Amino acid sequence: MRLSAATLDRLPDGIDRFGYDRDAQAVGIVHFGIGAFHRAHQAVYCDRAMDAGERDWMICGVSLRSAEVAEQLNPQDGLYSVAERSEDGTRLRVVGAVREVLVATASPEAVIDRIAAPATRIISFTVTEKGYCRAADGSLDPALAGEGSLYRFVAEGLARRRTAGLGGVTLLSCDNLADNGPQLERLMQAYLAVRDPALAGWVADHCRFPMTMIDRIVPATTVEDRDAAQAATGLRDEGMIATEPFSQWVIEDRFAGPRPRWEDVGAQLVADVAPYETAKLRMLNGAHSAIAYLGLQRGHAHVHEAVADPGLREMAERLMRREAAPTIAAAQGQDLAAYADRLMVRFANPALPHRLIQIAMDGSQKIPQRWLGTLAASRTSGHDCPVILTALGAWLGHVRGDNAARWGAVDDPLAGDLAALWQGKDALQVTTALFGPGGLMAGTWQGAPQDLARIAAAVPARG
Repeated sequence: MRLSAATLDRLPDGIDRFGYDRDAQAVGIVHFGIGAFHRAHQAVYCDRAMDAGERDWMICGVSLRSAEVAEQLNPQDGLYSVAERSEDGTRLRVVGAVREVLVATASPEAVIDRIAAPATRIISFTVTEKGYCRAADGSLDPALAGEGSLYRFVAEGLARRRTAGLGGVTLLSCDNLADNGPQLERLMQAYLAVRDPALAGWVADHCRFPMTMIDRIVPATTVEDRDAAQAATGLRDEGMIATEPFSQWVIEDRFAGPRPRWEDVGAQLVADVAPYETAKLRMLNGAHSAIAYLGLQRGHAHVHEAVADPGLREMAERLMRREAAPTIAAAQGQDLAAYADRLMVRFANPALPHRLIQIAMDGSQKIPQRWLGTLAASRTSGHDCPVILTALGAWLGHVRGDNAARWGAVDDPLAGDLAALWQGKDALQVTTALFGPGGLMAGTWQGAPQDLARIAAAVPARG
């Protein structure tokens, strides 16, 4: 029997669940990219806010292409469970904040109508780095930002709001991008400047793009995860999510209109997100990516296994404490040493197997903000970053295909280009083509000759 509104009362005692009347709540948020992370993070904050008395913040989820999440959640009336796992055990909660999931390619008009609806106040995004359709230099790539991109749907929905005389909305990026709010605004305006310049002016006047920092480790859900949830609840839940107890959300308090009181349920509303965002990108995400490529190279499958490797643990500690932390201008009360301590505990959580190959996805889109920003800042201050340079070498081996036989094909939007770059070239030539003068990825950081040599020396030798 499947979890749904009709079967909700069959949940056994001890399973936490929302207490508000879902049918009495309007949809106030349209969210693009309703994958596992959003369901374990922003949707949970909305769920708890409505439990605390906030009204009309139900979520309409939008999948830009895949129907997988719609097929998981729509038969369950949008309900799903979140399993928080640690060494102390598992805590399950059924989340009620999602009203529906629309597949944009199948129901484009329904998506646009939701954006244009008077009750909609926030449009949010977890579309991953590649969902922003950026070229290598960070500008909007017109070839990618076509009819199936988020920009098309948002632009048409906002145009209808303007025509109807409705107010603007808050466009809230919840992705791991440096300056994610300003980046989304810049890219959206670049799209509108070509498609609808008058709408671009309306958006500038009536909409806002706050910065955010999001943090929760959410591995891909497995069949075993779903089986364990079914054993605990007696109901099959195809949309369940496994995650850690820790969750953090820092939001710039700059909205175009009403918003949920997320701060009452654990979020931080601040004037400046940048110190928190930089720490997360360079310390947590930077260490995660290093652990992923170096761990796969050493034959590890999961994060907790990799950090149990003394050599990798030492490298992760050094990256966070001695390479990344000195480049961060911490906010008042932001303790970076304590943050690193907490991250190592989270990485070592054996109850939450997080696959390294999942973290290794889309490296070309991630490493500029996770590693290259640290390298650029360290050059200014004179700090050395041997772990990041070594990790770059491991990444180059990964995109060459070194891990494919054991862990699967390289999953990266530039996989073909990176593989082609390796044809007929040695490690130093490839490194230079990427990070040397005029290199494909040299916009954030251009390596000095000695840096390029160290990266190339860290590329694993082919067997």
